[in-house]
Amino acid sequence: MASIKQLLSDIEASPEGPEVAAIFDFDGTIIAGFSAIVFIKEQLKRGDLSVRDFVDLTTAMTNFGMGNLGFSGMMVVNAQLMRGTEEQTYVDLGEELYVKQISRLIYPESRALVDAHLAKGHTVGVISSATPYQVEPAARDMGIEHVMCTYLEVEDDKFTGGVVRPTCFGQGKVTAAEELAKQYNADLDNSFFYSDSHDDLQLLERVGHPKVLNPNSKLDRIARHNRWPVAKFGSRGRPTVNQFIRSVAATASLVSSFAAGLPILALTGSRRASQNFSFSLFADTAGALIGLDLNVVGEEHLWEQRPAVFVFNHQSKADVVICAQLLRRDIAGVGKKEIKKMPLIGTVMEMGGVVLIDRGDAKSAIKAMKPLVDVMKKEGKSVVLAPEGTRTISPKLTTFKKGAFHLAIQAGVPIIPIVIRNAGDVAPKGDFVYRPATVDVEVLPPVDTGSWKAETINDHVREVRNMFLKTLGQPTEKASASTRTKTKTKAKAKTKTAPKAKTKAVTKPKPKPKAKTKVRPKLKSKTAPKTKAKKS
Repeated sequence: MASIKQLLSDIEASPEGPEVAAIFDFDGTIIAGFSAIVFIKEQLKRGDLSVRDFVDLTTAMTNFGMGNLGFSGMMVVNAQLMRGTEEQTYVDLGEELYVKQISRLIYPESRALVDAHLAKGHTVGVISSATPYQVEPAARDMGIEHVMCTYLEVEDDKFTGGVVRPTCFGQGKVTAAEELAKQYNADLDNSFFYSDSHDDLQLLERVGHPKVLNPNSKLDRIARHNRWPVAKFGSRGRPTVNQFIRSVAATASLVSSFAAGLPILALTGSRRASQNFSFSLFADTAGALIGLDLNVVGEEHLWEQRPAVFVFNHQSKADVVICAQLLRRDIAGVGKKEIKKMPLIGTVMEMGGVVLIDRGDAKSAIKAMKPLVDVMKKEGKSVVLAPEGTRTISPKLTTFKKGAFHLAIQAGVPIIPIVIRNAGDVAPKGDFVYRPATVDVEVLPPVDTGSWKAETINDHVREVRNMFLKTLGQPTEKASASTRTKTKTKAKAKTKTAPKAKTKAVTKPKPKPKAKTKVRPKLKSKTAPKTKAKKS
């Protein structure tokens, strides 16, 4: 059995550049389970599929599974059910279901493999028998440029009920992979393909580096016979009973930890001592129940300057436990007002010093956070919050809100960035169950806010956000909105005062811009009939 470390080592040992292709199957390989099931359940829930439609679809899928119907035939049955429907409906549905459900099915290990190939400059693609509405949102989120899948015929922005042939199944996957390799001068004999199913046997045999992930029983036997690397991931999919029980206990430990601190409050009269004891106890108890290990770089920065405003990137509900383990004591927090409705937990968090705000009301949020300034100035406590405001569906950093930065200016304290790399491995957004994992954290040096002003807050937000981006290996933001506005204003002023002759010289006709590339790559559109107008 191959480990994720071995798979990553194989990538590291491979040549750099686009001449090496790395192709990933989607269902069962990149994500746990099948995206089609997610779509079917949602369509049933919305009433988009009638009982008869559902029976026809399941019959076709069953016949396909038994070998009585080819893949293309099964897809035709599916396409007929969609005939006359606007394609944009499925584009929107795919985006919605990715955010709400499919994103949390992505294996962290598969994401790490994709990132490793991208870092080597390889030609990375997803190849799937599924439709683009299931695959493209995930590929885009993971930074995968090339998507090869099965397309449905579209005319006048509506499905015709037909399927674009060849479909991306069996030999069709080999054809698509060879076309990708030809376009980028990649050598499939020196390339990688990752899959979970024996349906992909032809492409597994075609590449030089077949990798088998989470295989079905038949592929498992074939892979072992051929001595192909096999890896199985338990980070996603159906949780074990033990994981569920431990997750319930970890959540409940917040209440029990608070209760354990009450005798300290009663005997000493010190709310601060009680809160610190409870906070630290919760950190240790919840972390042990989850199976959470932290690999921390820059831990010394947590204690260099206090009080401070600690800011972290928010990927998971596990971030609460991670921050508790890091900060330990003398902490006040900020949470969404919905927490107040949670039985016991909302009350405990409020009594523990958490300020609950309405994230949809900026004025109310600013007013609610004013007591935090007094907490820092008078009590010497630090504040921890997530400037993104809410959990993200992937490790990609989203925009920062300004509350933490105004807070630091008003209190006259530094900002200390806590960069969390992979909290989603423990519990992705939307999941209740915690899973054991090692989370990498980097604490950056304190950022002095002594010279900051409210008028230049956008620049300070960008500065700190770029620190996160750089640490995470993501593209940094080049210019703030305020800087761009000033530049445009100056440019307009110059245009108004310029002589007419100069203006004509400047405004000579621009070359006609090239047509925008459709979402569907050129590679894939080669398989579509010329008479079909396709966009996905």
